[in-house]
Amino acid sequence: MLYSLSRAIRRLLLLATAVIIIALAVSLTPYPWRLLYPLSHQELIIKEARAAKLDPSLVAAIINVESHWQTSAISSKGAKGLMQLMPTTADWIASKLGKDTVNEQDLFLPEINIHLGVCYFADLLAQFNNNATIALAAYNGGRGNVKNWLDSDVWDGSDDTIESIPFGETRRYVQKVVTQQKIYSRIYKWSTDS
Repeated sequence: MLYSLSRAIRRLLLLATAVIIIALAVSLTPYPWRLLYPLSHQELIIKEARAAKLDPSLVAAIINVESHWQTSAISSKGAKGLMQLMPTTADWIASKLGKDTVNEQDLFLPEINIHLGVCYFADLLAQFNNNATIALAAYNGGRGNVKNWLDSDVWDGSDDTIESIPFGETRRYVQKVVTQQKIYSRIYKWSTDS
């Protein structure tokens, strides 16, 4: 009886050790996480993010939350492509950049969609004093709504009060992007070359 008990304890200790080693290996290497947080178009993301003075991991997080890396994604409201741009928003930002009107089919091209999406997000950042949390809320919930929330003290725009965002979809969106930006920042090597 004593022999079988000590044998069972040794097996349990061996199993626990194996679990700890596997858990450490998984936590120390980014590869298993890359299955949950994929990345496509890394060079393009880095190029566009750097041009707009944005963190590439923020752009990757926005894309993952918006479209899950599906270039042909279309939302129920008609937003298109990787960064889920509304055609009117894409036209507006293209016009602001001095470019021609955007063909809706072009929004499915990563080069165009990421360029316009990053420029639009940079415009939101400029409007909201470089506060990424507010810009994320505006990217999802609309800049007019966010301005109203801030002006009427419904939300103060801080990370600590994201729970005060009145639109549940926008609140969850901001929380997801903020969380995923941290994850993307940790599991991918972002080139420091300009």
